Amino acid sequence: MKDIKALISQMTIDEKVGQLIQLSADFFGTDTELTGPAQSWGLSKEQLSTIGSCIGGKDAATIRKMQEEHLRSDRNKIPMMFMTDVIHGYRTIYPIGLGLSCSFDPELAGECTEMAAKEASAGGIHLTFAPMIDLVRDSRWGRVMESCGEDPLLAAAFGEAQVKAYQGEDISSRDHIAACVKHFAAYGAAESGRDYNSVEISERTLRQFYLPTYKACIDAGVKMLMPSFNDLNGIPSTANPFLMKQVLKDEWHYDGAVISDWGAIRELTVHGVAADLREAARMAFEQGCHIEMCSQAYYRNLGDLVRDGVIPESELDAAVQKVLELKDELGLFDDPFHSADDERGRAMYLSPSHRALARRAAEESCVLLKNDGVLPFPTDLKRVAVVGPYADNKSVIGPWSCKGKVDEAVSIAEGIRELLPDVEVLSAHGCGYLFEDLDKSGFDEAIELAKSADAVVICVGEPAHYSGEANSRATLTLPGVQTELVNAINAVNPNSAVLIFGGRPLDLTAIYDSSRAMLEMWFPGSEGGRAAADLLFGKANPCGKLTMSFPKGVGQCPIYYNRMLSGRPNYKPDGVWQAFANGYLDCGSRPLFFFGEGLSYTSFEYESMTLDAHELTEDDKITVTVRLKNTGDRDGKEVVQLYMHDKVSSAVRPVQELLAFKKVFLKAGESADVQFEIKEPALRFWNAQNQLISEAGEFELFVGYADHRYICDEFTLVK
Repeated sequence: MKDIKALISQMTIDEKVGQLIQLSADFFGTDTELTGPAQSWGLSKEQLSTIGSCIGGKDAATIRKMQEEHLRSDRNKIPMMFMTDVIHGYRTIYPIGLGLSCSFDPELAGECTEMAAKEASAGGIHLTFAPMIDLVRDSRWGRVMESCGEDPLLAAAFGEAQVKAYQGEDISSRDHIAACVKHFAAYGAAESGRDYNSVEISERTLRQFYLPTYKACIDAGVKMLMPSFNDLNGIPSTANPFLMKQVLKDEWHYDGAVISDWGAIRELTVHGVAADLREAARMAFEQGCHIEMCSQAYYRNLGDLVRDGVIPESELDAAVQKVLELKDELGLFDDPFHSADDERGRAMYLSPSHRALARRAAEESCVLLKNDGVLPFPTDLKRVAVVGPYADNKSVIGPWSCKGKVDEAVSIAEGIRELLPDVEVLSAHGCGYLFEDLDKSGFDEAIELAKSADAVVICVGEPAHYSGEANSRATLTLPGVQTELVNAINAVNPNSAVLIFGGRPLDLTAIYDSSRAMLEMWFPGSEGGRAAADLLFGKANPCGKLTMSFPKGVGQCPIYYNRMLSGRPNYKPDGVWQAFANGYLDCGSRPLFFFGEGLSYTSFEYESMTLDAHELTEDDKITVTVRLKNTGDRDGKEVVQLYMHDKVSSAVRPVQELLAFKKVFLKAGESADVQFEIKEPALRFWNAQNQLISEAGEFELFVGYADHRYICDEFTLVK
C-alpha cells in the first residue's frame, strides 16, 4: 500500500489541484508536442503532467504510451486513471440497459457486466461511468435506453449486480475495473423528457422512488459517484447541499470519490447560480465534488481559492486523498497500466464465449408483445422475406456502445440465413427510418417480395442516434413512413412478424391492429441478428418482460405502472368507463403495453398462492408460495412477479408496487413452487413528514403484472 499522506505532504497546491482535474484523451500526446486542446487551455507541459485522470483512450497501446509519457514528466510519479463509458459492453456489445433489464435477471446482467469489465481492463480502462441507474418514467427522454426502467426495486437489483460484477472482490484484479454510479439524483425525471431539463418533485417522491437505486449501488460498494446535470428543485445537483451533504454524506455515509459530469461545474454559471467559474468551483468543491470533468473551474480557480484562504488546504488534501486512495486500490502505483494489453484483449473481444453470452442476453431481453399464432415460424419454409430499414442493417448495437463496431454485428437477414441455410432469404429496404425519410419508392419492391414469401420479417424502428444523451423526442411514433410500410406488408401477407428496434418505448398504436406478431428487440447488440433468428424460428423461447410502459400516445407521458391512487379513477371495478374521471378522451389512461408484460411460445398457469400466515409482525416474516405450471408444449421461462397494495394508509400510495420477482425455467408440463418472503421493511414508505415508516393495516397481495392479477390474497401488518 502506498503511503498516501506522505505523498500528499510533498505535493504543491497546484499539483494537488491537478489530481482533481480530468481531461479528455485528445489533450495528451504521446510525444513531446502539446496537443491542440492543451494549447487552447494554455496548459504547459508541467501543468499537464499534474493531471489526475483522463476520459477516453483509443486502445491499450495508446493508453500505455500516454501513461508512460505522463510518468516521465510527473515529478511525483503519480499514475493517471483512465476512465470511459462502458455502458453495455466494451467491444462485445450486449443489449442496452433498458433491454437487458427486461430479462428480469440481475445474474445475467452481472455475467454481461463482468465480460465488459474484462474487455475494458484489457483495453486500458480503470473505471467506467456505469451503472446508469436513473429511474425513468418518460420515454421522450433519450437516456431511458441506459436505464433499468420505471421500478425502483428492479433497478436497484440490476444496479447492485452491475457494481459487484464490474468491481469483483478486488478492483486491482486485471479482470475488473472500478464503477461510478450515475446520475445523482433524479436525472430521469427531467421535465417534459428534455435532456438536462429541470426536475421539480417533492422530497417524498424523491425518497420513495428515485433515491433507492443510487443507495443500492452505494451499499454494494461502488467506488465513485457522479452528480447529475439537472437542477433539482431549483439547485443544480453538482452543488446541491441537500443531495451532496445531507443525503449522500450525512444520511448514507458515502465515503467514496465524487466526479462531476462533463462540464457540469462550469454549467453552474449557465444555470445562473454562480456568477463566474471561481464561484462555481467553490460551490461544487464545498458540496463534496472531488473531480471536475472537462471544464476549467478547478484548473483556473481551486488553487487560488486555497491560497486566498477561502477553502482550507486540509480540505483540498482530503479530496486528493480520496483520488489517490482509489488509484492505490486499483493497484496503479504497482502496475500503472492495470494489465492493459491489446493482445490479451484481442483474444477475448468477440470470442465465441463472449458472443454466446451476448446472444443469450439478447434472446432473454427481447419482449414478445403480440402473437396471434404466427410465431414461431416453421423452419421448413421455402422463402422468407426480410423487409424494412433494419433488414440488412448492422446498426443494431445501439448508442453508447464504447469500442463496439457496427460491421462486427450480425444483421437480421444474416442471422436468418445462417440459421436456415437451405431456405431462400431475400431482403428489401422498403424505406428509411429518419424523420425526413418520406420516400416510398422502395415500397413496391418490399411488397412484391412479401407477397411471394412464405413468411415475412418486418424490421423497423428508430436509428441509434435518436436515443442516448441529448436525444429527446416530442413524438414517439415510428419515424418517416415506416408505419405505412408495416401496414402495407401486413395487408399482403398475414404471416408476418414485426421486429421493433430502438432505445425507448415507442407509440406502436398505428401498427398494432394490422400486426399479428410484434417483437420488441431494443438495440440487442453484436449478436442481435442471431438472437432474432433464434426467437423467430423457435430455437429460443421469448421470456422478456417490459420494464417500462409503452404509451398509446405521447400525450400520456410520463406513464408508469406504480401510479398513485386517484379519487376519481378512470374505470369502475367492473371495468365500465365513467364520466368525470382520471383519463383522456381519446386514448384513456392505460398504456398500450404494461410494465411486466411479455408473452411466450408456451403457456403458464398460476395454480395457487398460499401464505403460511396472514398476520405479519415487525420481527417475523410471511412465506408466500406460488404454484406455477407450464401448461404448453414448449420449455420456457416465466418471471413470477409479486405485487402488493397498501389498502389504507396515512398518505396516498401507489395502485400497486413490485414486491419481489423470480425467473423460473419449467419444462413442458412441469410444475414448481416459487417462494417469496415478506418482511416488515418491504412495507415501509415515506410519509407526508418525510419519515420512513410502516403502518399497521391490511395489504393486498397478487401475482401477475401491472394491472393484471392472476391470483390474489391479503395479509395484515400488526404493530
